[in-house]
Amino acid sequence: MVLFTKTALLATLLASVVATDAPTCKPGQKCPTDKPCCSQYGQCGVGAYCLGGCDPISSNSLNSCVPEPVCQSKSYTWNDLNAVQPNTKYLGNASAADWVSSGQPLTSGGNLLLTMAPNTVGTLLASNHLVWYGKISAKLKTSRGQGVVTAFILLSDVKDEIDWEFIGVDLQVGQTNFYSQGVLDYHNEVNASVSDTFNNWHTYEIDWKPDTVTWTIDGNSVRTLKRSDTWNATANRYDYPQTPSRVQLSLWPAGLPTNGEGTIAWAGGVIDWNSEDIKQHGYYYATFGEVDIKCYDPPSGANVQGSNSYVFTDVAATNNTVEITNNPTVLKSFLGTGTNMTAGAVSSASGTAASASAAASDSIPGQNGVSGSGGSAQSNPNFNSTNTGSNSSSTGFSQGGTSTTKSGASSQSERVLQGSLFAVLVAVVVLVAM
Repeated sequence: MVLFTKTALLATLLASVVATDAPTCKPGQKCPTDKPCCSQYGQCGVGAYCLGGCDPISSNSLNSCVPEPVCQSKSYTWNDLNAVQPNTKYLGNASAADWVSSGQPLTSGGNLLLTMAPNTVGTLLASNHLVWYGKISAKLKTSRGQGVVTAFILLSDVKDEIDWEFIGVDLQVGQTNFYSQGVLDYHNEVNASVSDTFNNWHTYEIDWKPDTVTWTIDGNSVRTLKRSDTWNATANRYDYPQTPSRVQLSLWPAGLPTNGEGTIAWAGGVIDWNSEDIKQHGYYYATFGEVDIKCYDPPSGANVQGSNSYVFTDVAATNNTVEITNNPTVLKSFLGTGTNMTAGAVSSASGTAASASAAASDSIPGQNGVSGSGGSAQSNPNFNSTNTGSNSSSTGFSQGGTSTTKSGASSQSERVLQGSLFAVLVAVVVLVAM
């Protein structure tokens, strides 16, 4: 069994798109006081670094990360994108935006399209209200083609994860997987049979309870994981997803030529930017219908001191170290942190300009990276799609890099990591303040 930490591998993936002088963070190496928040891929900063995906374990202190909004039961349809806010603008107000986006989300006929135009890196939506146990379902049609991956996952700030993933060359299979605190074990993956994921609608569900996780397709259970089967005697803990998590919907190019050979092989080959879908529509796309989130009650014995936000009280980052508080979740600007949430506050008359000027490289992850060469996703008349999100050219959005190389094929466990966690990278790579 080969184990990897997601932080280390995400940092490797970002080597070509993140400034080399940015402070780094990992377990045992905390962020400095002036840039106290550790982003999902191991870089330190303020502002957006301190919001969703902020790793409390490797940040300067547990309080460096902004408290995360508590779970909200709700069903989502997609007549418009009014509930979605670009991550160049989101400051933690989940009451104003249910989802934060990166890339090019569109709507078509009441459905959500996650798009990936040539030489871009796809699209990700992440829920701003975290789930601490619940039943989450998504009705969707996947994308297709070699090198193309569609994902519907739960991911916590300490890298607990529960996955549905779909490889574009294998439209008869859905991959289920889970991780605990970023430790990868390729034995955790189990495949489930399903009919034509591109042409047929299917409803995929994750029923996450304190003692079990059940994956279902169209109401039929295809896998159940028991917490009792995940005991790790060496670590003296259960390797079971157990901390508040964001729901993430994504489409991304695992088959970039610059990715490791193992990753490309897992994705079915190098991505074809001249495919049928690119010729017809201008982009690859995955189609999402209704997404439903049903929150469960906090687990027995939970430390409930309020009803507004989740925080961690110990670096163990296990179920019993999560506290529900009344702490606020909204920064005043991209200069703020969990310990100084009003930093950069300005009067309403000049608020927009100050917010934009605050969006520097140490306040929005990936700001110093190189821009991708691709254009924005193209609206196709057959889709009657509406674009209210940010496009790849306006954000300088890039993923995967043009200079990152790996010698030899990635191990099976590494390609699984890059397959599921590369979606996280979409949310934080190369952005330009709007």
